[in-house]
Amino acid sequence: MSITLKQILDLVGKLDDAPGEETPRERFRRFLKENITVVGQIRDYVEECLRYSGDQYNRALQDLVNHLGHFLGFEVISGRYHGVQGQIGFDGVWKSPTQFFIVVEVKTTDIYAIKTATLIGYVNALISEQQISDWDHALGLYVIGRPDAELRQLENAILAEKRTHQLRIISVESLLSLAELFNEYDVSHEDILAVLRPSGTTVDPVVNLMARLVAQRQVEEETKEETTEKEEIEEAETERQYWLTPVKSDEEQTADECIQSLVGEEKIYAFGERTPGRRRLKQGDYVCFYSAGKGVVAHAQIASRPERKEHPKVHHPERYPWVFRVKDVHLYLEKPVVIDAALRGKLEVFKNRDQNKTWAWFVQATRKITEHDFKVLTGGLK
Repeated sequence: MSITLKQILDLVGKLDDAPGEETPRERFRRFLKENITVVGQIRDYVEECLRYSGDQYNRALQDLVNHLGHFLGFEVISGRYHGVQGQIGFDGVWKSPTQFFIVVEVKTTDIYAIKTATLIGYVNALISEQQISDWDHALGLYVIGRPDAELRQLENAILAEKRTHQLRIISVESLLSLAELFNEYDVSHEDILAVLRPSGTTVDPVVNLMARLVAQRQVEEETKEETTEKEEIEEAETERQYWLTPVKSDEEQTADECIQSLVGEEKIYAFGERTPGRRRLKQGDYVCFYSAGKGVVAHAQIASRPERKEHPKVHHPERYPWVFRVKDVHLYLEKPVVIDAALRGKLEVFKNRDQNKTWAWFVQATRKITEHDFKVLTGGLK
């Protein structure tokens, strides 16, 4: 039986900056160090933090992000939850074996104005105290829990102040994905630094990383039993199929807004040229929609095959030109079906798998699922 973050927080008590080895803060951090040993578990707890509001969850998120630093090959110093006069108020300092330092600032959302001078001040103070040598060996990193698709205040501030060589922004979702790559694929700590640090004069390190990942995936695919596209299409014609498709926020709208607009109001959805399963999708199939980092928030029946045509409500039609109609739409944006360890234990796709290991692969691309799993994911089976 898996234990939820709420249950853990109820056991350790209110997180605060009280000193001592047996305070709630230290008990929680010790629990993470001793018990949370795979990225999949961190993802579950991070997503739970983002579903709720309040200081307890905001502080837990800060500790979870710092714990994630260990999974990226850093030595981590955790900071205070609240700054006090006379102490540097960083959320975390991550030290690389290469003697490069990342000073972390965790924000649940970027919807409120964030002053870049604060994080710059933390790094300058650490340099003054000789904990960091200089800015050539340091980076300020904002880790954002719920990026707001409409507000680009922080990014604009960094650009306007010409601090792109000192400050970077990453969503906690992307940070989790980096940790999963580091722990599951041929990705080194130096590769992680190449992604996080401002781009240098050459892009080779990032390109080499991408090439290795593609090659590794290709080798994995070659070991599987091959089925031709023609055979897949013929098979699809004879049976009703069930699909799970992920929806992510972008610079123009959140995942929920996209689902509400396209699925809920327009009764359509759109796939890209390379979306897995696009050619096999047909009238009568069922599809459920996963809002990234949140859970399954809608499902519907397919009412037409995908057709290549533009729709005025589809953002970036050049990326998603294949439009299909849906019917019998069910939206539950405020009551998502959370894909936590307990629910994964009910899914056939995770049978004989370690429920706590990396599982984001399941929601990172459109995939065919069983009728049983579709019912579980849409709340039809408890």
